[in-house]
Amino acid sequence: MMMSRRRLLQYAASASALAATGAIPNAITEAFADEGAKRVIPWKNWSGGQTCTPSVRVAPANETELAGIVRASAAPVRAVGAGHSFSGLVPTEGTLLSLDRMSGLVSADTAAGRATFKAGTRLGATGALLAENGLALDNMPDINKQTIAGAISTATHGTGSEIGSLSTFVTGMRLMTASGDALDLDAEKTPGLFQAARVSLGALGIVTETTLAAHPLYKLKRRTWVAPVEEMLEAAPELWKKHRNFEFYYVPYSGMSIGIVNELTDEPETPEPVNEDDDGLRQLQQLQDWLGWSPSARRWVIQTILGGMEPEERVDYSHKTLSTERNVRFNEMEYHLPREAGPQALREIVAAIEDNNVEVFFPIEFRTTAPDDIWLSPFYGRESCSIAVHRFHEEDYTPYFSLIEPIFRKHDGRPHWGKLNTLKAEDFAGLYPKWRDFLEVRAELDPEGRFLNPYLRDVFGVGV
Repeated sequence: MMMSRRRLLQYAASASALAATGAIPNAITEAFADEGAKRVIPWKNWSGGQTCTPSVRVAPANETELAGIVRASAAPVRAVGAGHSFSGLVPTEGTLLSLDRMSGLVSADTAAGRATFKAGTRLGATGALLAENGLALDNMPDINKQTIAGAISTATHGTGSEIGSLSTFVTGMRLMTASGDALDLDAEKTPGLFQAARVSLGALGIVTETTLAAHPLYKLKRRTWVAPVEEMLEAAPELWKKHRNFEFYYVPYSGMSIGIVNELTDEPETPEPVNEDDDGLRQLQQLQDWLGWSPSARRWVIQTILGGMEPEERVDYSHKTLSTERNVRFNEMEYHLPREAGPQALREIVAAIEDNNVEVFFPIEFRTTAPDDIWLSPFYGRESCSIAVHRFHEEDYTPYFSLIEPIFRKHDGRPHWGKLNTLKAEDFAGLYPKWRDFLEVRAELDPEGRFLNPYLRDVFGVGV
């Protein structure tokens, strides 16, 4: 039922008065309609696997507006970026908060090797912004659509045995707490809070700015080749020690893998090749549909195709070679294992898939990451390898992931915070030495749990 023009003006006047006092920010005055006129806009993540219908959707333009939201808007208050997390970090029936209007480069210090970004900046935009200032990040993930805040809050990573996750690049940050106060955090002035906030799942507050360590702009030479998976696994320890960046993909039902390494170079850039990853995935999907009944025939066809591929090389600036476009949608489970356990774990995963004739065509991803000392980082205190399995977004991932997850658990794996898993608070407590320390900081900064949606209450063991 539409409200009258007079009533609309009354609500607008009241909301504007409250906004002027800071009680309700301008960003949420659109919510002054009565229940009959209230707009309800559903949300879903990139894969469509996570959905919610928040009571309020807001996009503050600055910290003043954000402060009013976190103090007064409907809880739980959850921030959303690109929606590239597959776990239940975002869904809320309260306030869904976008930082898209709080994005961009704040400053770049080439001499000091650091740059400050607003938290809503997409990773894909950071490369060009840094390059304009002669800088680049030490690494990038294989997908760059995420916001900086979302990426560091979940310990998003690239690959490189001596390179940490994106969270390790953070040298300073601003955090808006539930009280509406903005805290400036760094390792010297606030060491405990800083180590908690660098990977926080959005449970401590809303990150508004991050200062990242950066390097002089550099180029990489990327080499891609095909090899039998057992040959790749045998060589993996030497490959991750030898190369700056190393990763490989196992193609199910093929016995073959695709390796990728990157090295620093001063060679001239080569033309950017046509991205054929999506076409390759669709072809693998067709082979599953056509030859799923005959694994041996499927293996022969894939081996014939991959066996004819020559090694490929490409030279370009790092932010252009380390990340790729992913347009075929999927759901994902990724665990981080002690590095020495990685090859054997992958062998067991391959056997589980092919012995059970699981219908899957997405390649399995294998990467490495350096250890760190961030409290909730999956890489805390150990050299790690990461193994990721994917399922086409239109297919039920539960049977496949349920088959593979026990293998990850057997090898002491820690799940990627933004990827699917079935772990609970007691499981995480056994995996993270600083778990209780983090819980204490969370309770101190957000005693009422305004940032905790049902999923995070489950993760942290916090009752309603």
